[in-house]
Amino acid sequence: MLLLKRKIIASLFLGLLLLLTACGNTTTTTNEESESISTKKVQTINGEIEIPVNPKRIVAEEYIATLIVLNVQPIGAPGLTLENYYLKDALKGVTSIGTYGKPSTEKIIGLKPDLIITGNGDNYEALSKIAPTVVIPYGELKNAHEELTYFGQLLGKEQEAKDWLAQYDQKIADAKAQVDAIIPADASFSIIEDAGKSWYVYGDNFGRGGQPVYQALGRKPPAKIADEIMEKQWAEISEEVLADYAGDYIILTSDERTVEDFKKDPIWGSLPAVKNDNLYVWPEERSWYYDPTAVLAQVEELTNWLTSKK
Repeated sequence: MLLLKRKIIASLFLGLLLLLTACGNTTTTTNEESESISTKKVQTINGEIEIPVNPKRIVAEEYIATLIVLNVQPIGAPGLTLENYYLKDALKGVTSIGTYGKPSTEKIIGLKPDLIITGNGDNYEALSKIAPTVVIPYGELKNAHEELTYFGQLLGKEQEAKDWLAQYDQKIADAKAQVDAIIPADASFSIIEDAGKSWYVYGDNFGRGGQPVYQALGRKPPAKIADEIMEKQWAEISEEVLADYAGDYIILTSDERTVEDFKKDPIWGSLPAVKNDNLYVWPEERSWYYDPTAVLAQVEELTNWLTSKK
């Protein structure tokens, strides 16, 4: 009888020990799961939404370069974004989600994102059904400081943003000092694009060199068109009025023609900027992007050109 009681007690003790162990494992798992899906509320143009505190699987239709700067590796982005001249190595392994502006919802669903970032509010309804979606409309963040600061706060990377911007500011200041020492302060700059049968002039927040020239280097467009360009950010013009929009220096995007081609053109060749060799022609793959990384590289490129004119 005594032996039987001891066996019963031993069995009960073993059972209790196993139960306590199981409870401990359940608590640990629950804590890990809770930590992995911790969320916070953020205010967006679509109202207050809930996003992961530490998103692990971000699909970025826009602003991908800023994520890279903050050491956040997205899992998906549009094909055009993946062709970014300044980020080719950093974007290896990122999956294409299809056409820029019209991404494939099927591809996005397949990536199982926990956060989607886009500049296109038209897709919000469809994308928000897949994962929490933050819409930051094109042009709302107007420079590197606004962009890095916003995403630093959104993703809990405030210090990384501050550190990167400190280096950015120093590099920009150095470049500006070099340019200011060579180019007269009152010299005007134009940002123009060759679109084949038409021409476009741009402001300081529409790519094609506007950010590095007008924002970073602090240069100005021709006075008589400055208000129009800076307010609307772009204008389609004909060659007949080209002289009105042409500054002392012209930064021109063209995939088809070279500086020599423009010198030979009767209209372009008559412009003071072209006559004085103050025309810089670069392809769309280098001028189109306007993210902080691209702007920094463009500033360096244009600074090298401007200072070589001494």
